[in-house]
Amino acid sequence: MLSLKSLFSLCLLFAAPNVLAVTFTFTAIPDEDESQLRTRFDKVAVYLEDKLGVTVKYVPVKSYAAAVTAFRNDQVQLAWFGGLSGVQARRLVPGSQAIAQGYEDQFFKSYFIAHHSADLAASNNFPNLNGYTFTFGSKGSTSGRLMPQFFIERNLGKRAEDIFKRVGFSGDHSRTIAQVQAGVYQIGAVNYKVWESAVAAGKVDLNKVNVIWTTPSYPDYQWTVRAGIDAKFGEGFQQKLELALLAMDDPELLNSFPRQSFVEANNQDYEPIESVARTIGLID
Repeated sequence: MLSLKSLFSLCLLFAAPNVLAVTFTFTAIPDEDESQLRTRFDKVAVYLEDKLGVTVKYVPVKSYAAAVTAFRNDQVQLAWFGGLSGVQARRLVPGSQAIAQGYEDQFFKSYFIAHHSADLAASNNFPNLNGYTFTFGSKGSTSGRLMPQFFIERNLGKRAEDIFKRVGFSGDHSRTIAQVQAGVYQIGAVNYKVWESAVAAGKVDLNKVNVIWTTPSYPDYQWTVRAGIDAKFGEGFQQKLELALLAMDDPELLNSFPRQSFVEANNQDYEPIESVARTIGLID
């Protein structure tokens, strides 16, 4: 006859897979420093856990590519992607869906910023960037690489490597700002939301670095859910998740993105991003 202790251990053994099965995991592209990301997304995890009725865990990653890989390998079922990383992830996992975007992500933009030594003033016209040093953000960033590279090459008629004296990839928008402000690079491309948040927080010395050009708008960040989510978490789970994201109205939560609100999104919204990525050779 089993002792009470043995029976309890046996129950835990059989219960463990079910406990794991109801843990809903999500990640986000690391577009800012890790401490800011964890503060933001740990709060999102608490919010979603309350709305979805399952355990929710935020899984940090070290790079844009790692976010896409985690999604492909089903290590996460939801991700806050940029436009390009979302396209890449959905191509790798057919049936996955963009389900929500920030209100501002319908018409996102990048800023080109310059160190004062470059002697470039703000203009509505595309600047002559020939011969300067330039840094993008992450190689997989929509606002820090894809769209800036597209506008540079379209306006100047040459590949980026033939325009600049030196080209770098900072890794994220916060580092782009820091590197241009320090004069490591004369010019950089940055997510306008990260720039405006950094300026508001007093982290930018506007005597050393300034915005010189703003891109036309394009679709960017979005929440993408992995195909098969209802099979894993129950019928109607995806719809419940989408409603929870669209209903997020806590100012503290929204300000951490920062976004005014979340609105509906679908895969077709990001066809322009896929087209641009093909044009400059980032995807086949």
